[in-house]
Amino acid sequence: MSRVSARDVYQLFRDVALEQKALRPGAGASWSETDTGAVHVCIDAHRIALFKDAGELHHCLGCVLEDGRRAGQEAWNSPGTDPLELLSVWERSQLLKRLQQL
Repeated sequence: MSRVSARDVYQLFRDVALEQKALRPGAGASWSETDTGAVHVCIDAHRIALFKDAGELHHCLGCVLEDGRRAGQEAWNSPGTDPLELLSVWERSQLLKRLQQL
């Protein structure tokens, strides 16, 4: 089974920003209930963990894709390789808007 690349996860975030895929809450506290900590979301059957720091979207903690592939934060250790860092300013703002609606 191949690795999950940052680009794979970026594409999911981009699809949410473009309203091509729906973002749903995952297990645990919602975006609005969390100031600092993990927030779990689902995009289709993909499960993604995000880290929120002092109310701001900080980085991607990891994911489990619907085909069973997994990746943790260590998969994106190099600078500029977190899937969220690949988003344009507009894409990130749209993703944040969707997160705030959860």
